[in-house]
Amino acid sequence: MPKGYVILTEAVKDEAGMNAYGRASAPSLAKGGATVLSVETTPRVLEGDWHGDRTVVLEFASVEAARTWYESDEYQEAKVLRESAAETNAVILSGFEMPSRRE
Repeated sequence: MPKGYVILTEAVKDEAGMNAYGRASAPSLAKGGATVLSVETTPRVLEGDWHGDRTVVLEFASVEAARTWYESDEYQEAKVLRESAAETNAVILSGFEMPSRRE
């Protein structure tokens, strides 16, 4: 089963509010089995326009695990803080498993 990834791009309006969100969301991330792969404030944009001034990449065991975390009561409580502190775009992606090549 491929891993699941959540990518958030955030245009932060209230840094203190985002810090509160980080503290509030941490227990839900741990409970959901998330690994924080990246928190980047200066991504190198190769093409097109990029939203926000912070990009976060989270890894989960599967897309279903990512969805379960995102829809959990614990995260929904924390999400309200983020929505007040930043304009966010978020997606859930399925990891890609390279098909085996027979030689």
